[in-house]
Amino acid sequence: MLERPLRIVAIVLTLLVTTGFTLFALDDFSRASSESRDRIAGYNPSREAERTRERRDSPAREVIDDANDVLLSPFAGIVADSDSRWVRRGVPALLGLFVYGFMFAYLARYTRARG
Repeated sequence: MLERPLRIVAIVLTLLVTTGFTLFALDDFSRASSESRDRIAGYNPSREAERTRERRDSPAREVIDDANDVLLSPFAGIVADSDSRWVRRGVPALLGLFVYGFMFAYLARYTRARG
């Protein structure tokens, strides 16, 4: 009875966490590439350029980012002191995938066996 809803929740949450991390990685690669080009050219981008980029994000991207922030907030404190952007995003994403993907799927299988 609960197997199907739990499995659907596990899939949806896993997709949200995976999509959020993938978008972060793509943005970070793009940012690093732009910074390298700007450094070579001697250009220092202003804070306004970053605000323009943030305004450029689509509403769907904002929804994904906000959902990802909410889903990963229980795990964010573990690595809050890290200087690495990748650690601050990667570790909570891996923990989120474990909890929301593996544990919810396990719980769904467990309810099927007990039902």
